[in-house]
Parts: sequence; structure tokens; C-alpha cells
Amino acid sequence: MGNSYAGQLKSARFEEALHNSIEASLRCSSVVPRPIFSQLYLDPDQHPFSSADVKPKVEDLDKDLVHRYTQNGSLDFSNNLTVNEMEDDEDDEDMSDSNSPPIPYSQKPAPEGSCTTDGFCQAGKDLRLVSLCMEQIDIPAGFLLVGAKSPNLPEHILVCAVDKRFLPDDHGKNALLGFSGNCIGCGERGFRYFTEFSNHINLKLTTQPKKQKHLKYYLVRSSQGVLSKGPLICWKECRSRQSSTTCHSIKPNSSVSSTATPENGTTNGYKSGFIQTDAANGNSSHGGKSSASSSTPARPGNYSLSPRPSFASGDQATMFISGPPKKRHRGWYPGSLIPQPGLVVPIPTVRPLSRTESLLSTPVPQTPLTGILQPRPIPAGETVIVPENLLSNSGVRPVILIGYGTLPYFYGNVGDIVVSPLLVNCYKIPQLENKDLEQLGLTGSQLLSVENMILLTIQYLVRLGPDQIPLREEFEQIMLKAMQEFTLREKALQMGAQCTPVSPGQLPWLARLIASVSQDLVHVIVTQNSLAEGISETLRTLSEMRHYQKLPDYVVTICASKIRGNEFCVVVLGQHQSRALAESMLTTSEFLKEISYELITGKVSFLASHFKTTSLGDDLDKLLDKMQQRRGDSVVTPFNGDLNEYVSPQEAAAMIPTQNLDLGNETFQIYQPQLTVARKLLSQVCAIADSGSQSLDLGYFSKVDFIIIVPRSEVLVQQTLQRIRQSGVLVDLGLEENGTAYQRAEKYVVRLDNEIQTKFEVFMRRVKQNPYTLFVLVHDNSHVELTSVMSGSLSHGEPGHGLADRVINGREVLEAFNLLVLQVTSCPYTLQTQQSRISTSNEVHWMQLDSTEDVSCEEKLYFGLNEYSKSLQWGITSPLLRCDETFEKMVNTLLERYPRLHSMVVRCYLLIQQYSEALMALTTVASLRDHSTPETLNIMDDLLSCPGKNRSGRGHMLILRVPSVQLAMLAKERLQEVRDKLGLQYRFEVVLGNPASELSVAAHFVARLKTWRGNEAEEWVPRTYQDLEGLPCIVILTGKDPLGETFPRSLKYCDLRLIDSSYLTRTALEQEMGLACCYVSKEVIRGPTAALDLSGKEQERAAASENDTEELLIDLERPQSNSSAVTGTSGSIMENGVSSSSTADKSQKPPPTPVPSAGLDEGLSAGPAGPGELLKQECDSLGPPLASSTTAKPSPSSSGPGVLPWPGPPGRAALPPVVILSKAAYSLLGARRGGKLPAAAALLPHPDVAWASPLRPPPPAHAGPEEQSLYYRRWTATRPHHADHGNPPDPASGARACHPRRLLLSGPPQVGKTGSYLQFLRLLFRMLIRLLEVDVYDEAEINTDHSESSEVSQSEGEPWPDIESVSKMPFDVSVHDPKYRSMSLVYTEKLAGVKQEAIKEPKAEEPRKRETMSMMLTKYAAYNTFHHCEQCHQYMDFTSASQMSDATLHAFTFSSSMLGEEVQLYFIIPKSKESHFVFSKQGKHLESMRLPLVSDKNLNVVKSPIFTPSSGRHEHGLLNLFHAMEGVSHLHLLVVKEYEMPLYRKYWPNHIMLVLPGMFNNAGVGAARFLIKELSYHNLELERNRLEELGVKRECVWPFIVVMDDSCVLWNIHSVQEQTSQPMETGVSSKNVSLKSVLQHMEATPKIVHYAILGIQKWSSRLTSRSLKVPFSRCHVHDFILLNIDLTQNVQYDFNRYFCEDVDFNLRTNSSGLLICRFNNFSLMKKHVQVGGQRDFIIKPKIMVSESMAPILPLQYVCAPDSEHTLLAAPAQFLLEKFLQHASYKLFPKAIRNFRSPVLAIDCYLNIGPEVAICYISSRPHSSNVNCEAVCFGGLLLYLCDSFVGADLLKKFKFLKGATLCVICQDRSSLRQIIVRLELEDEWQFRLRDEFQTANSSDDKPLYFLTGRHV
Repeated sequence: MGNSYAGQLKSARFEEALHNSIEASLRCSSVVPRPIFSQLYLDPDQHPFSSADVKPKVEDLDKDLVHRYTQNGSLDFSNNLTVNEMEDDEDDEDMSDSNSPPIPYSQKPAPEGSCTTDGFCQAGKDLRLVSLCMEQIDIPAGFLLVGAKSPNLPEHILVCAVDKRFLPDDHGKNALLGFSGNCIGCGERGFRYFTEFSNHINLKLTTQPKKQKHLKYYLVRSSQGVLSKGPLICWKECRSRQSSTTCHSIKPNSSVSSTATPENGTTNGYKSGFIQTDAANGNSSHGGKSSASSSTPARPGNYSLSPRPSFASGDQATMFISGPPKKRHRGWYPGSLIPQPGLVVPIPTVRPLSRTESLLSTPVPQTPLTGILQPRPIPAGETVIVPENLLSNSGVRPVILIGYGTLPYFYGNVGDIVVSPLLVNCYKIPQLENKDLEQLGLTGSQLLSVENMILLTIQYLVRLGPDQIPLREEFEQIMLKAMQEFTLREKALQMGAQCTPVSPGQLPWLARLIASVSQDLVHVIVTQNSLAEGISETLRTLSEMRHYQKLPDYVVTICASKIRGNEFCVVVLGQHQSRALAESMLTTSEFLKEISYELITGKVSFLASHFKTTSLGDDLDKLLDKMQQRRGDSVVTPFNGDLNEYVSPQEAAAMIPTQNLDLGNETFQIYQPQLTVARKLLSQVCAIADSGSQSLDLGYFSKVDFIIIVPRSEVLVQQTLQRIRQSGVLVDLGLEENGTAYQRAEKYVVRLDNEIQTKFEVFMRRVKQNPYTLFVLVHDNSHVELTSVMSGSLSHGEPGHGLADRVINGREVLEAFNLLVLQVTSCPYTLQTQQSRISTSNEVHWMQLDSTEDVSCEEKLYFGLNEYSKSLQWGITSPLLRCDETFEKMVNTLLERYPRLHSMVVRCYLLIQQYSEALMALTTVASLRDHSTPETLNIMDDLLSCPGKNRSGRGHMLILRVPSVQLAMLAKERLQEVRDKLGLQYRFEVVLGNPASELSVAAHFVARLKTWRGNEAEEWVPRTYQDLEGLPCIVILTGKDPLGETFPRSLKYCDLRLIDSSYLTRTALEQEMGLACCYVSKEVIRGPTAALDLSGKEQERAAASENDTEELLIDLERPQSNSSAVTGTSGSIMENGVSSSSTADKSQKPPPTPVPSAGLDEGLSAGPAGPGELLKQECDSLGPPLASSTTAKPSPSSSGPGVLPWPGPPGRAALPPVVILSKAAYSLLGARRGGKLPAAAALLPHPDVAWASPLRPPPPAHAGPEEQSLYYRRWTATRPHHADHGNPPDPASGARACHPRRLLLSGPPQVGKTGSYLQFLRLLFRMLIRLLEVDVYDEAEINTDHSESSEVSQSEGEPWPDIESVSKMPFDVSVHDPKYRSMSLVYTEKLAGVKQEAIKEPKAEEPRKRETMSMMLTKYAAYNTFHHCEQCHQYMDFTSASQMSDATLHAFTFSSSMLGEEVQLYFIIPKSKESHFVFSKQGKHLESMRLPLVSDKNLNVVKSPIFTPSSGRHEHGLLNLFHAMEGVSHLHLLVVKEYEMPLYRKYWPNHIMLVLPGMFNNAGVGAARFLIKELSYHNLELERNRLEELGVKRECVWPFIVVMDDSCVLWNIHSVQEQTSQPMETGVSSKNVSLKSVLQHMEATPKIVHYAILGIQKWSSRLTSRSLKVPFSRCHVHDFILLNIDLTQNVQYDFNRYFCEDVDFNLRTNSSGLLICRFNNFSLMKKHVQVGGQRDFIIKPKIMVSESMAPILPLQYVCAPDSEHTLLAAPAQFLLEKFLQHASYKLFPKAIRNFRSPVLAIDCYLNIGPEVAICYISSRPHSSNVNCEAVCFGGLLLYLCDSFVGADLLKKFKFLKGATLCVICQDRSSLRQIIVRLELEDEWQFRLRDEFQTANSSDDKPLYFLTGRHV
């Protein structure tokens, strides 16, 4: 029944329904209001859920809530509802208990001329709280100020004055019906209807105006007098939770906010808090300040934490559930551990301070919560009053860790406590799928009881000890282990037997027992009634305690209630722990705001005054002034002198250091690892293109363009520009000219700031305008600020918010088919989540750098985070990772004294003092030495003394990392002031590294840098940190994150002492450590002890060496001498490097002008490059890299300069920077117990993601980046403000949509990623050019010297041959096609005169590689399947499987006299091509293929059908003739073998296939050509008959077909240019033309039907004008012919042939007296295709005896008949032809190299080897043959003779004595018959052993032949 619960009607609901009903009827103008009972009971179908009785899925509730929370979810705990319009609207509209239907509402139009602006009343006065918060507003007695919400201005509240009688009391009751209000803008009074009032204040509602829905908040004044949003108005009883007094006492400063953390979405344990609500900060974005001391009830809700799955994901809520649920909320679990079904989670992170700037004055995406939202009344005794002055009295701000159960309400001084949800999710056991449970080693039933959870928590706290703070990840693993233990124990016990749980009675003493070993650090309090008692007790004790009394660190409060079972929470009282927990709840942006607030409001003044005196108690400033006076005008000598040597400032400024040449000569190098990664990227791009998803078509592009998007850092922009300029990539990609590239580089790098929009629009315009350019958008440091545009409001005032999302995930970018997105990062974790947009297969990771063994090849090794961690085990006296214990102790003391300040402020002030005092101690006040920590003193000593040691004046760099910009500026001013007063301003520089601004360095230091660099321009200034190489300086690096800036090799110290417990995510720690990562020489890793044991004075001694490139393998134990720099023994590494890249290949352009750089793009800057890594710059070749020399001997050919001494602070060559960490960071990064990962690896990967479940396996130890990626993709989810959060799953599969053209390149910090992706761009361009190029055969014609010259020539410029002239030309029988280089020559009379020695051929056994040349494809090329473009898309038609079935199969039968049987061919005809065929009327029987008429003159048609036989080249055959035919209509038939038909159909679904009968599956190309010709002749006859009936003469039907190879790629037209001044040689101009124009030209030949074959010549780069002098030749044509099937009706291709079938056919055609004409002004380019075609069979035995057999030689292809010879599995004809090619020595010894005595071949041309000439004679009567009367033949070849060959014919020829004969027949009987018929035994002598057969089995029909000798 509707919404009632079990039929019981509650009076309250009745009242409300009645109230609503009356109100509706009063207001209603049109709709009749529904009766009240039907509203209550008869309304089953109008729930917001689809049906009342369907149990909603928990996920749906979740989604619903997520949706609502993301509208405006700032949670305001001063009242117990979400400040959430969306939710409220729904609640009142649809989900109100009355469930009244929404009433359609149309608003009255505003009066003429009145103001209708949102936020202003009709009189035009501003009503927005923002504008009025500081105004004094007079209101009549009995009126209250309330906030109304306008749907059009969700971020604003409108101020109204309303009579409080019409507002509800605190229980949601007693509000009078109706309304009375005043407009406080224009002062108009007495609005009696809310409708009228809402019109006046321009609410512009689309629904019926209701005060309940639109009047939201009370407005209250803070103690500073700022008007701000207060508690919600409790319109319903169920929402009321406070007494009316507290309701009005709530002050805005309660600063209580919740960020709860459901596993599926928001917060990890550490940072859920401190999001301030509007009420909390008094809307202080409008300048309000709120006091932190007033007493405010901050009310975390009852937080029942049951481990039931129904609440698995809700970490928090903001409403309370009570009583039985509504029917639609059937999510109840009957057997829950907690009697009342409530679950609510407001987690108030009660904040100490409010700020001037609201963090959340705009809506916040809040956490979804699963479960049911209903308020419930507050039980007495569940409130805790926080004592006044708690923080001031105790010095501790307690942190309450929510445990399990309902937290009480907090009243009073709530600003002094913090509620943290850090561990709350650990106690909620989620439901996992079975496969996950198995992976974790758990069974579904095994959950931990509350008692066990409590005991585990206490054990964990005890184990932490005094220094550590609880980490959620650690505790989750403990819980998991415990559950695994229980599972094992359960399995060990018999089935059914239960292991006894801890009973509630045992719990208190077990808990105390465990805590007892903690040395009083953990206390346990057990109460009976509620947690409130225990917490109150703890807080009371705390406030009464004196400072000297010892506090426990943790108090565990357990409530052992009989009614509710056990509940508990933990109160953290430890000074260190409570502060660290509270601070770790803030995000980086939040705590930076906190710090700036503390600085602005002057809260730090106590601290600052504390540091005004030195540790000795002197007044610091006075002391410094005294030093300054004592010094007078003079300053400490800048370099080459001690600190006590003074000079005048003019002298100091004029001192010039010695020049260092090394930097000026470094060029940009690409190193082997970078190259490998660039290639991996390239192969991934190829994989995307090949994936078949059609998302990337590389064949489409001819150019590469790019843009690099970097975070907001001026230095990073400059650094990237420098890399682009040095790499020369702009010139290599052809984007810019050499001269302008330097200036133009700037448009390729864009910073993510407010200007990006315009720059990016320009880029996207370029993308759209250049569809043939492949653009690469590189998003560098892509993990930084990856927040979504949607959550933009969250970031109040954070400039970069959502920019990256807008750019990278914008629709234009996602849809642009010519745009690849490459995200580059050192911390990829935020991109690897369940919602990731990057496919796992598209991740490219840097190679694993761990393998210490495999370092032989690289001279420099990467030294990153892992190496730093491992270095702690080296056992050396001065480790690389250090923690300054003394400093930490000082910090702790100060933190106790200043509990209200953020610890980073305290740390920073202390650090400034430490460095100031160290400076003073080292120069003047030696007594201060003992007051600086040794670490600080050591660093400053090094910094100050290094420049003084020599003339070069070079020194070290020290980085101080100060994330807060204000603190950094303070530090810079202070240190500069101290430095200047001590006279050190010429000794070292203090630089502020602010990402927002450029570097600023004093002029005298810039001059010094210029001197060191040598050739810099006058106006040069340092723009990147690398430019500061060698400058002694302190860089104070500020900004929220380090952004990937590279530091010079002179960086020696990295001070990260300010990075502490606020940085508890993996990304944060790795980013900070990334500052120090670099490349080092491999000795550091090989012999660390020797290399690094440089404590104290040893460091200085080592530092004395100037040149660290000594030999490549520096023996670090040998004292380094200074002399090596002078003696020049060191092989200049850089020099070899330069030479290897510039002398590598003279044809390449030399590397770009040497520009200063620091070696390998990001991180190789840490050492001189070893030649082993220097590679030829691969911009011009995709081939294998040059092997560069790996020895360090000086190379004489070197083009580099002489010795390059190591730039800079000596002793730095090998060593990575020393890193000083805070204790918190040290414990996470340093601890590697038992070879485990550092603890940092298990932390939450990034603040923008959350763990998907508290139950998960630990991160894989020693896993590669691939495994890590899979781990994070499975176990982390994005938070709502993350840019990937909106990545929608695919509705069908549920999988996330990955963008197909997006790649991720991840690699450790400073490893060289920039160089790698710039190289990738180069390789990509090179590859696209390769795709647009084609290797064509480029060989000169052969046998030109002994061909018959054409006496009859035609005049030059004629376009067509003249039939008279051509018929008078003699036929040139010599074969000129270079592919026949190793074939037998055809005998001509001229050949007889050629000296035999002249022809030296390579042995046929070594197939020579044919010459090819790379050509650019043009728009007229023929393509293979890899080409796709818009134009030929239809032609290729790759669309869908349905298209495949559109083709129809037709049999076509004809009889062939040659084969002596009927032949059945199959046509596969796609629907679109049926117009080319004629079908029978009744059926669909194929009758013929349409042929045009000779007289047709259509310019848009090619008349001849084109036949292309193809085999083995379904992908690589050039069968796409669309472009070659210029898209005109043509008929193209693929001729394929039966077994290959499915493959060809798959790849060429739109082509007509002619399928050869199965008997030809093993046949050669001769069979295909034979059948094409037979079929075409048969078709010609059919068409003649058909057209004759239509009155067309038979001879008018077009008789030509084109037969072309599947490797013809381009066609050219040549013309001879006018003679130049040299009389000898005229030029040839060539132009690429289409196949269409070539064919149309040939088809237009006059009297064409009189020609048998027309062809064109083969292209060669050596085509000379001489060969073109004769425009037409009568000679052999190959590969591409126009064949007249009518004239050649009686000349057949030999269908048995595998080789030379065309030469054989041409000779036969010519001897029949038919004309063959070659057009010499056209040429054909043939592509070198490496697969398929007429490839040789792999000849292997029919029965394999063993796998490893010796290869079979050609002479074994034949054997004696009936012998035991190994039989081979290959066609007989193939064996015969291969045998003949290699057996000329055996068969025709007399004809070898004796061209005067060729072998006579009758009716056939067979290749019998290049040493032998063949004289072709036709036996047909009236045939034209070569004159051979005078020739004495060296042999006779008779191949399958027919009846035309008779004994008389043979008697005409003369043979040499000893000439040999070879007779070849189909079988033995015909062999004998031939010998008898031709009377061969008269002249030839045969022996029995001279009979042979091909080595086939008798099933394969071997061929037989007989040899004999002439007698």
C-alpha cells in the first residue's frame, strides 16, 4: 500500500499530508487537488524508483545518491541534512511522504519594465548573500533572515526576511500555514503569499512555489558580524534533531564538514576531511571571518558501522535512518548486528580554523552512500560536550577515529576536536565476487566479528610505537591477514564445528591485556551505555591534565552495550599522531590555503618572534647589522679564495672565472633506452592501426605535427622548448624551416593556464584543416591536476582546475581521426583506475631499470627511487637518503609549543633559522656551530667552500622544497637578507623556483654563467634550472607539485625536510623524490661503498679533482689526480658522441647547431654521456642503430673538440644528489625490510583516486609496471572530481570505454621521456613517409647490345603507332626485361657475333638481389589492402559481414579444345557489379560478360576488362585500382585459385572473382593466363552472338582484354626534352599518369584490331632519350598487356608452365605473323612485393623420413624410372622446369657459352640456364622464323611435341657432332612413339640409362624425358 509502513498510519505523516493537501487546494488554480487518503495510500506507481515493489538495487540507490551529492553536496553538520538542492527538490517534490504529484506551474509574467535578473528583486536590488553579508539589515521584530535558493543560481543564496510564525520549530512542527515576508532589497513589505513573493524575488520556478522547498536556511551572523549560511530549516519532523535553543546558537564557524569515503568513490582514509561548508566558513568567500571559539554543536550522525554488505560502500551519509524503512527501501538485513537499522555517516572533521577563503563555497561532489536515509530521534546521553579551551589547556587537538557503531553528537567547543574516517572502511567488509575472494584466500562466509576487529585495532596501535601514525593501508592488510587466518582455521576444523569467537564478556579484559604491553601508550576505556561516556571521560581528563603529565597516544573507547552489541572508536591524543592525522586529512590545495590563511591573519607572529633571536639568545637582526658594519663595503671574494678574504663589490663583480668549454659543445643526443622506448611507442601505434577497429589509418597520412601540453610551470615550458630546439625535430618533421624553427618552436608548447583555450582552438583548427596530417597531442606530466571540468566549482580559485580535462577529453579531441593523444607521466597511477580511458594494451612503460647485472652496455645508469631505497643497505657512512634526527627533535618541541599552527609553517621557520645560523656560524659567529644540525652545517659548508677552491668558481646547487608560495617567498627574502648582510652576495645565489614565474638571477651571476658557457648571445639569461649548471646556489622550489623540471648535474643536495605527513600518497612522495633522480656512472651501483664513503674531509679531497670523465671506468678507489685534465689522456666522451652522430652518415644533415643542453633530455643530464649510449640520431633511419664505439680511446677522426672536462663541482660525476627527508617520508621511502617494497608503494596511489575495496591483495612486490597497472586498474576507482570519473561504461559489456587513439608513456622521473617522445615523433614521420613510398624495381634493360635494330622507324612525336610502319619492323626476339637476367638468351643472328666471354652471369644458385628504388606513391597508384581513404572506401567496401553475403556465385562452363574437356569456372559477383554481366531472363543463370563496341567513345570508361591473376597476395596484392583508374567505371576481375578464394573474398569483398577449378590449385601462372584467354574468347563469341541479334556486326565487338600483374603500382609517361647545349645526351622528362589514361590512350590506337598484343616498357631510372627515340618497338611485352583475343585465338599460353610463360607466348604469337607493339613513351613501375606471387614451391620429400634433412638439390629433381629415388611432393612440370634451369651443363654441354651453336627448341621456349642460347623455331606452316640456315646447333629440345613436328622438319637443321638431344613427353609410351615417328634413331644415339622421369610418384603423373647424342 503506497508508502505506508505495514498499514500503520503515523499521526505525523497524516498531519503533513493534510497540511499539503490544504495548501495545494488553497493555491490550486487549475488542477483539482487529490484527496488526502488517496495521497497516502493509493499511490503505488509514482515513486521515483520504477516500481514500489521492486527492491531497488543497492547500486541504483548509490547512483541516485551520487547524483544528488554531486549537485551540491557540501555537507553541513550544523544541521543534519545535505546542503543539496537536488536532493531536497526531489524529496519535497516526489519523495515527500505525501507523495503528491508535481503540480504543473506557469509563472505570471513580470510587470512591464521590472528587473528579471536572477539574484535581484523586481525593483533591481541585489538579494545575494554574497553582496549582503557585510550589510546591516534591519528587520521587524518577530522576523528572521532566511536563505532562499533559486534554481537558476545554484551557487547563491538569496536573503529574505520571513515572519518566524510561518517557519517550523526545531521539531519540524508548528509552522503556520501561509506566509508573511518582506523583501530586504527594495524594502517592500507584507507579501502574504509565497507565490507572489517568489515572483518578486525572481525565483523563476517551473514548479508550484512552496516555502518548504525554496526557503532553505536560517542565516546567522558570526562573531565578526558576517552574515552567513546557518542551519537548514527543519520543515519536517523527521529532520529535526536539535532543541530550538541550539538551533539558533549555531555559529558559522563550526567548520565542521564531512567527507565521507565510500569505497566506491571519495576518500581514502587519510584525507577525507576539512572540506568546509558554506555555513562552516560563514560563506567567507565573501570576506567573512568566523571565530573558532564559539560553542557550536557539531553533530556527526549516528554512525552505525555494520559490516553488512548493504552498506559496504557508503562511507558516510548525512541523514539518519530510524525506524522501519519505507517500502521502497527494502535494503534491510534482518540479522544485523545492530538492532536499529540506522546507518548514517556524517563525519565531521571538526576543524580548528576557518579561513578567509572558502574551500567549498560552491558545491562539492560528495560521497555516495548506500543504505537508507531517514532521520531518527536522538537518544539522550549520546552527546559529548567538548570542554572549553581544550586545545589551549592540553596542547593537543584530539582526533577521533570513527570505529564501529554510532558516534555521539559533539557540542560546545567542537573546533578543538577532529573526527577522522581514516580506518572506518576497514571495518566494513564489502561483498566481493567469488573469484576475488579466492584470489585473497577467503571464503564468503568468513567475516570478522566486532570483537576481533576491536582486538586487531588495539594490537595494531600497540605495534605502531611512539613515532608512527596509523596508515589505512597497513591496517587493511592486517585485517586481510586475520581473515585469511580465520579461513584457514575454519578449513582445519571439521565441517560444522565452529571456532569459538571472543565473547562480549571476554572482550574488555582481552582488550586491556593487549594494551598493557604498550607502556601506557594505549589505554582502553569500556563503558556500558554509549560511546559518548568514554569520549566525554577522555576529553575531560585531557582538559584537566597538566602539560607535564604523560598522555597516552591512543585511547580505545569500547561500548559494550547489551542492546546494541559492541561499538568502539579510537581517540588519538598523541601530540605527534593527532597532528599528523588531522593534517593528513587535508588535500595539498587545502593545506596550502590553510598555511596562507595562517600567514595572512598573522597567526604566525608568535612563531616569527620566537625566531627573532638566535639559538644563543642574541637578537638576530642586530647581530647581522653588527656584522655588516664590521665588514664595511667589502664583500667576501666570489671564488678562488676563503670566506675570510674580502674584496670591494666592484672588484667582485669584475672577477672573471675560467671558461669551461664542455657545455657549449653538447648536442642533443638520443640514447639507446630512449630509442627503444620510442620504437615501442611506434609499434604500439602500428598495433592500433592494425587492430581492425578502423580507429587509425596510417596509410592516410603524409605528415606528422604535434603539440605538447605541460602543467603551469614557466621553467618547464622553457625546458621543453629547449629540447625541441636542440633535437631539431621541427625541421626533421618538415614543420619549420631551418632558420625560423628557433622562434617558431613556441607555438608547439602550450601551458595549462587560462590562455590555453585560444591556443588550443588554433591547434584544433589545424587538426581539422589538415586531414592528411597525423597530429600527436603530447600531454606531459599528465598526472598533474587531472580534475574534471564538471567539478570545477570545487576548486574555488584554483586556476588550473579542469583545464586538462577540457582539452584532453573534449569531444573534438576524442573524435578527431587524425589525432593521437600521448599522455606522458612518471606517476601513471591516477590514469590507471577502473575508469581509465587508456586501454591496457596502449600503455608503454620504460624498460625495467632494476637489472644491475645487465649494465655492461650503458656507461650511465639511472638512479631513481628504488636505487635510493636500496642504497640504504650499502652500509656507508654518509648515505644518500638521510633523515635529520636533530632537526626532527627541534620540530617536535616547537610543535608542542604551537599546537594551532600547521606543522609545515613551523618546519619552514625552523629551516630558515637553521640555514641562517649555519651561514653565520661558517662566516663570523663560530659559536653558533653547535646550534645548527650537523646536516645543515655540512650542506652550507659545502655550498660556501666549493667555489673558493679554484679559478673556475663553480659550485653546487641545493634545492629547498617549500610547497607554500608564501613560505617560499619568506624563506628567499630571509636567506637573501642574511647572505647580503654577511657579504656573501657574490659567493652564491638564492633563486626562487616558482612555477608561475621565470627564473631571476643577479646580473653578475648571469655574466659568470655566460663565461662558463662560452658562446652565448649578449641577451642570454638562464631560463631553465639546467642553465644554472655549476652556479653555487640555493633554489627554493615552491608550488603544489614538482612538475618534472630537470636539474643540472651540479645539484648536490635536495632538502625535503618540509615534506611530511601531509604527503601520504605514492604520487606525492615519488614526485618529490623525483627531484633527485638522475643518471650516474655505473660504478656507483657496482661499488657503492667505495664510491660513496666520502664523509667530511674525504668529500673535499675527492672534490679537488676537476675532470671526472677520466676513463670511462673510473676506479673510484684510486685517488683522482688533477693532472688528468691537463695530460689529455681522457677520451673525450662527448667528443666521441658528437662524432658518432655527425660523421655517421655524410648524406644526413649534421646535427643541429650545438646548443647547450644537458645530455639526455630529462635525466641524463646527470653525467657525461658514454659513447656506449650515443646513437646516431635516428631521425633519418628506422634501421638498426649504429654500433658506436664502446672503448674510451680518443678517436682521431673525432670532429669534437679536445678534452671536455667535467663541468662543475668535482666529485659529482658519479654521485647522485643527497636527499634529506622528514622522518615521516623517510620511514615510508627508506624502509625495505627483507627486500620488500618501500612502504610508499602500498600507499594510496594518488589523492584523486580511492581504493575500490578495503579487502584487496597487497601491491605486487617487484612487479613490472604492467602488473602494477593491472593491480591499480582492478583495485582503485576515481573520485568524483577526477577527470576520468565521467568515463561511461559500455552499456552492453559493462567495460569502460577506452579511447582507441590514446597512449600512455610512463617512466620514472628524469629518465629521458621527453627525448623519447620527440624521437617517437621522428620515427612516426619516417614510417608514414615509408608508407607513402614504394620500393619499385629499378633495373636497366638487358641484352640491348645484341638486339636487332629497327630499320624502319616512325617519326618521334607520334602518339600512336602506324600499322604500316610497325608491320615493316622486324620483331626483336631478344628478351629485355631485367627480371629475365638469368634466363636463356633467345638466338638472333646478331647474337652469334657476340664474344662468348662477354657474358658473365652469376651462378644461378645464388639468386641475385634485384635493385629497387624508393618512390613516393602518387594519387594514381594501385594499392593493397592496407590503404584506406574516404574516396575508395566504397570501392573497397570493408563494412560488414552482411556485405559479404551480397555477392552471388555463378558457374560458367565452356569447352576447351586444348584441355580436351569441359571447364567449369566460378564467378563471384558482388551485387554492385552485376550490371557488367548478362543473366538469363527466367533464372539467374550467368550468360556472358558484357563487352563494349569498338566504336564506343566514352571518356569515362575503360573498355577492356582487366584480369589480374593473383596468388598468395590477398593482403599485399595491388588490387585496389580505384585511384589508378581515377575512379572511372571499369571491369576488374581477380583470378584466384580455388583454395585461396575465401581469403581474397574476405579482403576484397567488392571485387569480381574468377575462381579457377580445383585441378589448378598447384598450377603455375601459365594456367591462369591460359584460362583467362580461353574464357575471354568464349565470352567474345557469346557476346557477338548476343549483339548480332541486336543488329551489331560481329567484328564491332571489342576484342581486347588487359592482363596485368598484381604488383603493377605506377604508370608514367615520358617525353624527350629539347636538346640542350650538349649535343650528346638529351633529357627525359617523366610524369606520373593514371592507368586509366594509359589504357584509354592505347585503346584509341588507330586500326587497333589489327594488333595482337600491345604493351608498355618497364620503368628504370636509367631510361635514356635513346631508348625513347623510337616511340614504338616490336618486341617482347610483359606484366601488363592489352591482348587481342580474337587475333590470338589459335595461339595459346602453355597452361603447364610456371616460368617464362609470357616469353614463350610472345614468340609463338610473333611466329604466327601477328603484330606485337610496345609503347615506349609509357612505362610501368612494378612494386617489390615480398610475399606470394610465383614463389617457388618448397620442395620436400613426399614421405618425410626425418625433420633435419639435407636440402634437395635441383639435380635430384629427376631420377631414373622405377628407381628407389626419394620421391618429391611437387608438381612434375615445376620439377622439370627447375631441373632444366640448372642442368644445362649435363644436358647440352656443346651449347654452353657457345652462342653460335644454340639449342634448337621447336614450338617452345624453356629456360635452360643463362649460359645457353635457345633458337626458337615454330613448326607451323607459314610461320615466320629466324634465319638459321648457316647455324650448326649444339642441341635439340623437343617438349611435348604435337603433330606439326615431323621428321622432315628436323632434317632441315644441322647439328654439331656430339650435340645432345632432350625429348620430353607426358608418359613413357608417348616417348617411344615420338622417337619412332620422328625417326630420331637415324641420327641420334640413345642408351637405356639415358631415360629419366621427374621425381614424382606415379599418382602425380611424372614427366619422362630421354637424352641422346648426335652421331
